[in-house]
Amino acid sequence: MKVAIFSSHRFERSFLEKSNEAHGHTLHLFEARLNTQTAPLAAGFSAVSCFVTDDLTQAVLEQLKQGGTRLIALRSAGFDHVDLEAAHRLGLTVTRVPTYSPYAVAEFAVGLLLSLNRKIHRAHVRVREQNFSLEGLMGFDLHGCTVGIVGTGNIGSVFARIMLGFGCRVLANDPVPNENCKQLGVRYVSLAELYEQSDIISLHCPLTKQTRHLVDDTALAAMKKGVMLINTGRGGLIDTAAVIRALKSNKIGYLGIDVYEREDLLFFRDLEDTIINDDVFARLQTFPNVLITGHQGFFTREGLTRIASITLDNISAFEHGQSVVNVV
Repeated sequence: MKVAIFSSHRFERSFLEKSNEAHGHTLHLFEARLNTQTAPLAAGFSAVSCFVTDDLTQAVLEQLKQGGTRLIALRSAGFDHVDLEAAHRLGLTVTRVPTYSPYAVAEFAVGLLLSLNRKIHRAHVRVREQNFSLEGLMGFDLHGCTVGIVGTGNIGSVFARIMLGFGCRVLANDPVPNENCKQLGVRYVSLAELYEQSDIISLHCPLTKQTRHLVDDTALAAMKKGVMLINTGRGGLIDTAAVIRALKSNKIGYLGIDVYEREDLLFFRDLEDTIINDDVFARLQTFPNVLITGHQGFFTREGLTRIASITLDNISAFEHGQSVVNVV
């Protein structure tokens, strides 16, 4: 099958090419992001593969349809960047990678948590400057802390097991409680109780209409003073302006985010010599208790291998008229 791969990054190309050896698709790799200006590049391609930063609004989908595209193969678990109603109306099939490496993201969330708590990122910079003072680097024991997890699917459940291993008390909220988590001792509670009791809150739920800005002024008001908030899910789960207000008032004591609600304008590109015209993001960077990374939670060898493999499996199943289990 002839496949146009948009937002193809150098780091994933070898994984796609290796996985394709078992499929034999014709892959055309475009560095450009998919949008109304670049959609004409997909003309004549039956399948288009997209990343989380690609634009899959109705206008773009209509262009793809006119160009002969029948399949949108996402290289991501999230699909909030796709106008699914328009896709279905146009007769386009949309597939995704529902799980690649839950360990990659869960372990990265723990890395953010540990770095923030023990100020590892700040200590590293100090030592490079030959400053060995410990002032301002004090942390706290994780053992005995209460950790609240919003969303206990594949990633959230792995994160829960890790936190239990640290000796934490783990609370969770999910519309569908995970029985394995229950058996391990995770207690499911309402969001209100989770916010009220948790010293650390980590977000692992999908971004939907219901969860957009899940963490807003009201939610933050219910949390403990000095709470640590970790987000490796989707940027839109938190209202960034509300979080900044909570940082200024010391309601949030620590913030670790690998995602940002306007990341499509920033992440996955080198902007070192560019002036960033995002005042909200710039304000976030001024806080010493904020740690931001550029959506790298998925970024392991195992994760990239699975993303490439499942994406190409989806394309092959569609091409051969087989049941595609990962249809959105």
